Amino acid sequence: MPQPDRPESYPRRILLAVTGLSPQIVTETLYALAIAHEPAWVPTEVQVLTTARGADNARLNLLSEEPGWFHRLRRDYGLPEIAFGPENIHIMRRPDGSTLEDILDNADNVAVADFITEHLRALTADDNASLHVSIAGGRKTMGFYVGYALSLFGRAQDRLSHVLVSPPFESLHEFFYPTPSMRVIRERPGQALDAKNARVWLGDIPFVRLRDGLPKQLLEGSARFSEAVAEAQKALPPLSLILDPASRAVIAGGESFTLKPAEFAFYLMLAERGRKHQAGAHWSDKALEHEIRQCYARVIKPNSGDFVRFEEHGMSKDNFNARKAHINKALTRALGERRAAPYLISALEPFSDPQKRRCRPYGLLVPAEAIRIDETASLQARQRQEHAR
Repeated sequence: MPQPDRPESYPRRILLAVTGLSPQIVTETLYALAIAHEPAWVPTEVQVLTTARGADNARLNLLSEEPGWFHRLRRDYGLPEIAFGPENIHIMRRPDGSTLEDILDNADNVAVADFITEHLRALTADDNASLHVSIAGGRKTMGFYVGYALSLFGRAQDRLSHVLVSPPFESLHEFFYPTPSMRVIRERPGQALDAKNARVWLGDIPFVRLRDGLPKQLLEGSARFSEAVAEAQKALPPLSLILDPASRAVIAGGESFTLKPAEFAFYLMLAERGRKHQAGAHWSDKALEHEIRQCYARVIKPNSGDFVRFEEHGMSKDNFNARKAHINKALTRALGERRAAPYLISALEPFSDPQKRRCRPYGLLVPAEAIRIDETASLQARQRQEHAR
């Protein structure tokens, strides 16, 4: 019997990827799921959503006799038959049926959103299937829409990820997956690399599952992206995150709770970054210590013993990860897994700086306009709770 917490137990397992001019996303994700992942999740089929140019690229690189990287990967690692042929490569189309070479204007953008949404709706209609969606390829808008569509239609057994490749292999057109034996790749004239030494892994992306809030006719019929979003929005309260440094109160989605001083300061720092549209944080950033000290000073008196002890500990990988885990646990306990998802400290897009791409930044997914720092918020919340009693 298939179990939602074990996606590998489903008889039909679909790997869905959006791609552009980098079909490597398919083989890299397949390798990460079927070879490097524990337990292994081996798809029974692969589906690709792409542009007309991307379709040619995927067909020639992955499915041809030579180089045929998809078939090579299966042979190299003894994987079973996986349904993946030209018919599984779906070219995105406009409402008039014409194919999209690229996403060039707003009309194309709307067409891509609707095309992806309808494919996600259809694939998730099969109760005997688990779906693994990769957002790693194609235009950024394609990745956004496929992730959002999965949030709208995804079930408990479905997963979302971004594939990560160790440098310098992540930018090489000749790299498709880590090979079991030596395979030489030319990085540049006079410099060679061995594909066997590459590392590939998945960044799992938690997402809010909104399927239960959609009307039955939308789940069973053709779904336009804008219509699905509008219906889902009706079932959700507006996002709201209020932080009160004076009392260390966090009010997320109307639910109020407090955090320990160091944890509140950490969450406050990330909330301030989100409010100011700044990048996420990584523990190795030396400037982070000064930033979090400033936030801690808003919670604890700067001349107190607690503040001195906080300064002595500094910022390390261990206390960065520990605070992140404790805060996410508190949010989930207060709001439940589904409602807490937008407020969790989550992995964000990699840094644009090539030297920092290995460092995965963390931050909040809550929109900047939904975040407020308010010294009186916790008092008002307590008064409302007392009045309700």
